[in-house]
Amino acid sequence: MKKPLHLKRELSFLEVMLSGVGIIFGAGIYALLGKAAAYGGNALWLSFTIGAVLAAITGLSYAELSSIMPKAGAEYTYVNHAFGKRIAFLIGWMIIVSGILAGATVSLGFAGYFSALFHTPIFLVAILLIIALGLINFYGIKLSADFAVAATIVESLGLIIVIAIGLPHIGTVNLLEMPKGIFGVFTAAALIFFAYIGFEDIVRLAEETKNAVRIIPLALFSAIAITTVIYILVAIAAVSVLGWEALASSPAPLAEVASKALGAKAFLALSVIALFATANTVLMFFVATSRIIYGMAKESALPKFFGWLHETRRTPYIAIFILSLLAILFASLGNMELVASITDFAIFITFAAINATVICLRYKWPDAKRAFSVPIKIGKFPVLPVIGIVTSLLLIGSFEKNIILYGIISIAIGFLVFELHSRKVI
Repeated sequence: MKKPLHLKRELSFLEVMLSGVGIIFGAGIYALLGKAAAYGGNALWLSFTIGAVLAAITGLSYAELSSIMPKAGAEYTYVNHAFGKRIAFLIGWMIIVSGILAGATVSLGFAGYFSALFHTPIFLVAILLIIALGLINFYGIKLSADFAVAATIVESLGLIIVIAIGLPHIGTVNLLEMPKGIFGVFTAAALIFFAYIGFEDIVRLAEETKNAVRIIPLALFSAIAITTVIYILVAIAAVSVLGWEALASSPAPLAEVASKALGAKAFLALSVIALFATANTVLMFFVATSRIIYGMAKESALPKFFGWLHETRRTPYIAIFILSLLAILFASLGNMELVASITDFAIFITFAAINATVICLRYKWPDAKRAFSVPIKIGKFPVLPVIGIVTSLLLIGSFEKNIILYGIISIAIGFLVFELHSRKVI
């Protein structure tokens, strides 16, 4: 009888942490900084700070849950134990939707930088990128992680260059200038939170990480801490050099910052670095999303064929193929801000559920061995997850009505898929 196939445990702390840093860095700072500046103005750094607080609070909840259940199914597995299969499926569904949409969004960001350099059609470049990264994802987790480490080093260098460029200009603008008031800062935070998406993807690498119970929480916190400091410094540097108005109108904002300070060659250098950053982010979104599809299929929440592993590569090849196809479809929309906002809606719903799960399992599983626990509690009741829930819901409320409508439609589709699958229709 043939032995069942399993994911390979090959990843170290450094590989997991740098994968997390890489996906966080590329997701928004290169692709969405300018669009967020239109709302936050020179107080853009404050929007990043608000995003960091939510990321850190929810990161604590992820760390506790991953220390109890280090599974590839991650959010689905956690919520299933707290609230049952239906709610768990809807959360897993929203994670899959957000992963596909996020990959599509950042592929458009990659194509925008590529087009600025070579005057190529944006959609065509996005398609080719998705196909190429789908193949890397298929080839194996080790190649994906190696690519992530290399790209993270390159994209980190780009952000350090921007900070260095901005240092002499700090103090030249009013960093509390808010063209749309404090509501604009929160709207920018809701959009720019896309720049923090990725830290939660770390937990989905648990079944491919050595000593996952210890390494996953540590890698998660390290990634959030490193990226938060860099983000705030980059935001201050960017508005100091270029001003929020110029940032808001630029398709390649960080390259514009470098160009103004150092000339055309700097624009070229930052654009090339941005290509590494955005490509790395798309790859890591695809890796993480394919793993939660795999994890849900292994727990019979999705059709079994999504859990099939390739005999040689030991990767979930059906899941990889389907999500790549859907990412191409959504990239065809061409509206990066719209797709990013729908992604954030899905993420905020998920974060509210994850924080609620921590609270529930403190009572449902009081004696479970927790290698890490969220600090600050009243009796068994953890306080910080409540703040995470409230913050997530407030950020959802800052979206325009059409974004909320699209999000509700996504949930409704997920509910329909669950009912059809549970009745063996699909």
